[in-house]
Amino acid sequence: MSFELPKLPYDYTSLEPHIDARTMEIHHSKHHNAYVTNLNVAIAGTDADKLSIEDICKNISNYPMPVRNNGGGHYNHSLFWSILAVNDGALPTGKLMDAINAHLGGMDKFKEEFNKAATTRFGSGWAWLCVENGKLKVCSTPNQDNPLMDVSECKGTPILGLDVWEHAYYLNYQNRRPDYISAFWNVINWTQVSRRFEAANI
Repeated sequence: MSFELPKLPYDYTSLEPHIDARTMEIHHSKHHNAYVTNLNVAIAGTDADKLSIEDICKNISNYPMPVRNNGGGHYNHSLFWSILAVNDGALPTGKLMDAINAHLGGMDKFKEEFNKAATTRFGSGWAWLCVENGKLKVCSTPNQDNPLMDVSECKGTPILGLDVWEHAYYLNYQNRRPDYISAFWNVINWTQVSRRFEAANI
């Protein structure tokens, strides 16, 4: 089984002005595609060739670094594309909002904690909203690691992730990572995040 680059459910221009079309095109068609290509090479002829990307991540300590880097890159980006959509300032609702209030102290505190995780991640990495034992938590991981990985200090089921590698924002925001993080709140598809939250609690 070979992994494939997922098609986006929107155009590269759809997230402007928050994430520009050129960045989206390069990020998806070049960076993510390279992770998929390199992952397929790394797992060819191994037991991982028959596993889902989630199962590979959960047992990543069994595999060499090329599988960790490229498998993480494929999983992380696939999640990232799925939770993006211009939201016109909408907020989460229903069970997800109830959990944000109960577990994270409300939307303002959640945003503050998430922004801090994304801003203070040194070098390249990701900021995450995860579910662990039925509760929400915010954390970050280096490089292309994610909370599913058995080697990660940040454990849980990711339901929202922000790519803070420079390739995700540098064309438009240059060194202004905080501006990119602020813009991210305008392009979160809360419907998809809510679905992931409810699935993680089944």
